[in-house]
Order: sequence, then structure tokens, then C-alpha cells
Amino acid sequence: MFSKLSGIFLITALPMIFYGCLSVGPDYVGHPVTTPGKWHANLENGLAQGPVEDQFRADWWTVFNDPVLSDLTTRLVSGNLDLKAAGSRLQEARAKRGLSRSEAFPTLDAAASVRKMNTGSNSGSGTDRELYTAGFDAAWELDIFGGVRRSVEAADANVEAAGGDVGDVMVSLLAEMARNYVEMRAFQAKLAIVSANIRLQEETCRLAAWRLSAGLGNALELEQARYNLASTLSTRPSLQTGLEETKNRMAVLLGLPPGNLHQELEPTAPIPTPPENIAVGIPADVLRQRPDLVKAERELAAQTANIGVAAANQYPRFTLNGSIGLESLSAGNLFSLSSRTSSFGPQVVWSIFDGKAVKRNIEVQSAIRDQVLYQYESAVLNALEEVENALSAYSGERHRMASLSEAVRAAREAESLARVRYEAGLADFSTVLEAQRSLYSFESQQAESLSLGATDLIALYKALGGGWLPADNSCNPSSNQGKQGNENHTPGNH
Repeated sequence: MFSKLSGIFLITALPMIFYGCLSVGPDYVGHPVTTPGKWHANLENGLAQGPVEDQFRADWWTVFNDPVLSDLTTRLVSGNLDLKAAGSRLQEARAKRGLSRSEAFPTLDAAASVRKMNTGSNSGSGTDRELYTAGFDAAWELDIFGGVRRSVEAADANVEAAGGDVGDVMVSLLAEMARNYVEMRAFQAKLAIVSANIRLQEETCRLAAWRLSAGLGNALELEQARYNLASTLSTRPSLQTGLEETKNRMAVLLGLPPGNLHQELEPTAPIPTPPENIAVGIPADVLRQRPDLVKAERELAAQTANIGVAAANQYPRFTLNGSIGLESLSAGNLFSLSSRTSSFGPQVVWSIFDGKAVKRNIEVQSAIRDQVLYQYESAVLNALEEVENALSAYSGERHRMASLSEAVRAAREAESLARVRYEAGLADFSTVLEAQRSLYSFESQQAESLSLGATDLIALYKALGGGWLPADNSCNPSSNQGKQGNENHTPGNH
């Protein structure tokens, strides 16, 4: 009897000794990524490579000092449906992590039954019997080789990846809201420019008509003034359509039906102006800040853990089983001491032959891990490209903006001089016509450049991961840079 108990204890204790010590499969210790020490684009026109404060990066839209824009971004966070869906995906990932962790605990089931049995006269007494049972069954599969722990590890990484997904959606939506707001103000500015030029050209039409009636001009001048005015008037409908579309888009971003923001945004305001100086950090900051890179890196960690989950199936599975219950042929004796039953014992299951299914699954998970790795590396390169392009676009637009400002100043002066000379009979009408066309063109281009300068800055902050702060730096790919991974599929890699 003692030897039997000792054997059972030995079989049970040995797995317990190693429990928690082995986790087969590769350990994930981060994937180092080499980034340049500085940006390739020339940092000029207010751009600087200085550090960016986290809180300032998170609320980057405040650089425009526009209270309406700040209010819209605040409402976006609470009302946008895409952001709510991303939050729901995060909750899903957390729930799945709970499922993975539950596999490490014993299971306990309660059961009760009544069975009526009949034996035929050729095989027994030919009598009817009833069997009453009730009891508890318990089972605990010991995670000797770390399959469950790897599953929990993957689930933890998936939760962090889902957090990065929420951040990625947040960054994109904030940038889209700001871009639409700037475009709305640009449409308002262009409509104001159209209205001012229409008034100017109407005055020119009246002047041409007066000169014709006074015998100082000709019909050609009047018709030229009219078609110039009609051409300017024709640009108004498309600008009004664009204004309506941006307002509708902002309403949808806030989770509201189209048209709900029109009255609120009816008052005009200037196009948001970028600040004079902007710190953009260094390329390595992008790895720490961009949520899409955090998501991609955490997905790599999760898939690395999935290899361990598959590798654990190569080894034996140890389970402790036990039951305690009551069994009787009559309901009245069910709860008597003589009706008690119990059993306890370990179980070992080891797949001897499976047609190499486990090995092939490890190869599948390893191949998927390689794919995720390449996707992560590609995401890093694309992120750096986005920042470089945004830096170049913003700097170039600032140059263009300065040139257009001078062009508008000169065009206004030229239009005024041409009109005065025409009224005095010292210049023909074609000079006035050309001056007015140039003035309208340059003013429209200036408004477009102001809009592009603001949207280029928005694109830059989006490329830098602005609008989101990592909740935990351990989720960042850069936090593990410089470490070397040991991807050994043998037991004892822990």
C-alpha cells in the first residue's frame, strides 16, 4: 500500500517540481530597429530637432490657439463611433486574456443523475433498478512545459496591441478632424475673397458702362468686364459645396447626423496659423510614440509566444483528476456514509504519432511570426518616410507662403494703379482686366497656401504620433532595443 501511494506521489510530485520552470518556444526580448540619428530633411522655417514634451505632443492642436478646434477635438474623443469600436476591440482583447489565464486553474464540476436500468432475463435477473448519483469532479492540467503561460503571454501582448490600435485610431481621427476644420476655414476665406473680388469687378463693370455711355470707351471693354465678373461668380458654387461637405464630415466624425454643425460653425474665422517654432524630436522618438508601431511590435511579441503554445504540444500533458460523490440504488440511502465514492489519480497523455501535425504547426506559427516581423519593419520604414515627407512639405509650403504674400501685396497695388490710370484715360482696359485677374488668382493661392501650411503641420504631427500617449513604455518597441533574442525551441528556455 505504501509503495503504491509513493508511486502516485512521485508521479504527481515530479511535474510539480518542474511546474513554472519550463516554457518551451522562443522568448521574445524585443526586435532592435536601427534609425537615423537625425532627419534627412532640412529643418528650417521654424522646424527644430529639439525634444517634444509628451503633454504638448498629446495636445498638438493647441498650437493653433483656436478654441473652436480645441472644442471639436474634445467632443471627438467622446462621440466618434470608430473610436468606440476600437475601444470595444480592446475590451475584447482583455476578455480573451482572461480566458487564457483561466486555463491555468483547476476545473470543478458538480453533477447529479437518476438512471433507470433494466436487465433482460437472458443476461440477468430481469429486474428494473434505479441508480441515484451526485458528486463533484475536479481536474487540473499542469502547465509543465508552459503552453498556458505562452498563451497568456500572447494574450497580454494582444491587449497591448489593441491599446495601440485605439491610439492609432485616435491619432488618425484627430488629424482628420483638424484637417477638415482647416479646410472649412479655407473655404470660408476663399468665399470672402470671391465676394471682395466680385464687388471690385462689379465696380469695374459700372465704370466701363459709364465710359461707354460717355463716349470714352467701347462695347468690347464692357463685355470683357462682364465675362470677367461672370467667371469669378462661377467659382462660388463649388466653394460653397466644399464648405458644406467639410461641415458634414466634421459632424459625422463627432457621431452626429450631417447638418448638425452648420449653425454652430456659421461664424467665419481665420485659417489656423502654425506657430513660429516647432520641435520635431529625432527619428528614434517615432518608434516610442507612434501607436501603429506599438501595435505592430506587440503583434510580433504575441505571435512569438504562439510558437511556444504550438511547441508545448510536443510534450506530455499531465493532469490531476479527482472525484467525490454519492451513489445508491435507492433515493433514501443516497446520503448515507456507505453511499460515498471517491477517486484520485494523475493522468499522462503523450501523442506518439500525429503525422507530424505538431511539427508542421510550429513551422506554420514560425512562418507567421516572420511575416509579422517583416510587416513591423515595413511599418517602421513607412513611418519614417511619412515624417520626412511631412517635414519637406511643411518647409516648402512656408517658402511658398512667403512668396505669395509678396505677390498679393504687389497685385493689389498693381490693380489699384491700373484702375486709376484707366479712369484717367492713361491705360487701356486690358491692363485693368489682367490686374484684377492676377489679384484674384494670387489671393486664392495665398488662402490655399495658408490652408496647406496648416494641414502639412497636421500631417507632421500625425506622422509623429501626436494625439496619443503610451500608457506604459513597456509596450514600446524602442524599450527593448539593443537586446538579443534567444529563440531556442527546446525545453528549459525560460
